[in-house]
Amino acid sequence: MNEKELKKKSKFLSLILRHQPETVGITLDDSGWVDVEVLLAAMSQQGKGMSRATLDTVVQSNDKQRFSFNAEGTRIRANQGHSISVDLGYTTAVPPEILFHGTPDKFIEPISQEGLKKMNRHHVHLHVDEQTSIAVGRRRGRPVLLQVRALEMHQAGWEFFVTPNQVWLTDSVPVEYIEFP
Repeated sequence: MNEKELKKKSKFLSLILRHQPETVGITLDDSGWVDVEVLLAAMSQQGKGMSRATLDTVVQSNDKQRFSFNAEGTRIRANQGHSISVDLGYTTAVPPEILFHGTPDKFIEPISQEGLKKMNRHHVHLHVDEQTSIAVGRRRGRPVLLQVRALEMHQAGWEFFVTPNQVWLTDSVPVEYIEFP
């Protein structure tokens, strides 16, 4: 399977596991999990079939490690980025001093006035490395890299969570904690 096909399958899996499970007629549990066999059968019924081996490849090769299997490999979920209600069960964590957020340049003005908001997602996504953040910002335009004084935020009472794929989550980032280029 080539890279383009893998990316297409990954995007479809993101749609199902993060935003619209009803697309293939499944329901996620409260923590975002679904049985792998149920998922594969539902996808097949919708003409979007995928083998277990292909699913394993999509999960393992995803550049951002968006998906996780449970310890037994029988259930799957997205690690973050949901627009539907799920409780991922992450515990609070102490963030590093600085985290990064990449955004298209067209959003800099509203961010400079209102800070970072989660919009239609559960959290604002932050990263420890600049390159990942730049890649995220590049998806919708010319990227701008913002620095977030995460440890200072945490010390002021803001909660942070970290996902298995090292994406840092928080409810919002007020302007006073953002360093603009």
